[in-house]
Amino acid sequence: MKALARLLLPLFLLLAAAATRAEPVTVQHMRVWRAPDHTRIVFDLSGPLEHRLFVLQDPHRIVVDMDNARLEEPLKDVDTGGPLLGAVRVGQPEEGPLRIVLDLKAETRPRSFVLTPAGPYGHRLVIDLHDVKATQQENAAPAPNQTSPIVTAPPAPRERIVAIDAGHGGEDPGAIGRRHRTREKDVTLAIARELARLVAREPGMRPVLIRDGDYYVDLKSRYVKAWRHRADVFVSIHADAVPGRQANGSSVYVLSEKGASSVMARVLADKENAADLIGGVSLNDKDDMLAQVLLDLTHNKTKQDSHSLAGDILDELHDVGPVHMRHVAQAGFAVLKSPDIPSVLIETAFISNPSEEKKLRSPAFQQKMAAGIFRGIKRHLARRPAPAPVPVQAAMADEKSREYVVRRGDTLASIARQYNIHVDALRFINDLQDADLPVGLRLRIPFRQGDG
Repeated sequence: MKALARLLLPLFLLLAAAATRAEPVTVQHMRVWRAPDHTRIVFDLSGPLEHRLFVLQDPHRIVVDMDNARLEEPLKDVDTGGPLLGAVRVGQPEEGPLRIVLDLKAETRPRSFVLTPAGPYGHRLVIDLHDVKATQQENAAPAPNQTSPIVTAPPAPRERIVAIDAGHGGEDPGAIGRRHRTREKDVTLAIARELARLVAREPGMRPVLIRDGDYYVDLKSRYVKAWRHRADVFVSIHADAVPGRQANGSSVYVLSEKGASSVMARVLADKENAADLIGGVSLNDKDDMLAQVLLDLTHNKTKQDSHSLAGDILDELHDVGPVHMRHVAQAGFAVLKSPDIPSVLIETAFISNPSEEKKLRSPAFQQKMAAGIFRGIKRHLARRPAPAPVPVQAAMADEKSREYVVRRGDTLASIARQYNIHVDALRFINDLQDADLPVGLRLRIPFRQGDG
């Protein structure tokens, strides 16, 4: 009898698996998010599915086939006002996959991946459309004119660059207020824009908004963008949430490689670091080894400067309202892992506290908070040496350049050897997927301790 049971068990398992496969996956919703460099399309699913993606030309369009899937209801009208997505068409034959056709306004480089349940979302299929022409224009550098004489001119003073990161965005709403359902992503963007306005108004300073709309930017790309803009400081703006309604006040954090300064700091860092799972980042994008390579480049001076910047901002926030932590806190925030930019994360208030949620919704408080952060940044930069001027005639890379223009015959390995850095760090910070380096591509070169 036992022998018969052992023989029949595989058959039962096979039949159960077949029955499970027969149940179709439901495509429940479709959302479109427009970022400056790409358009993201998200399909909410009732379960995991297999899919295939085809790129067609004349006219440009993308075909997505979803196996064993059906629409729960007709797709609602989607936002086609951007530069890439023109229309969405659906085909559902009686047999075969669910087919969705994306009509495009321009040639795109698509990328698709599936996500398992995270935060408020279930299974998702994500399709990112990157504008091919815009990417080529961004990466292209004018070839040096060998016949043109070198024009000498006095160097122009370099502005102080302030990278301002509005936490969360797009698929990731962040924390939600209990009373008014205020979304953290909206509050952080409002404060970030106000801070950018103050920085832009200050002579000798220029803001860079890491996110300037309702779309998600993955944690790595946030500090990479600050690197590429040669930021002098990086501030990430958030609005905390904890169980209970009594916690209040602001906090300022810096990166810790050895553990959090408190249980709350550790819990908060874990929650913020999980944003990529909610915002929608392919697991294939996450490379802990490469992240550690970059983190290993962080020298003591950058850590000290981060503490100094955090302390200056925290001092100024005392004039804005109550502070939750009187000292600079530390935790392993992934967004603060820039190797050579002083970086801090600011929890402006507790959105989980109804009275603080009300303040966070107020433009007056948003302006007051931004002004406090701005004063702290000014205090910090006033003590820092003036940045090196930028020559009017841009030179080709030398040993102390932070940018390198790829020339014929260059390889990633040869450039890494020239600057004595890890080749994976070079690939990681420039978000390079392919081995080929097009001539004229501008590469960001990380400084190491001891570089000038």
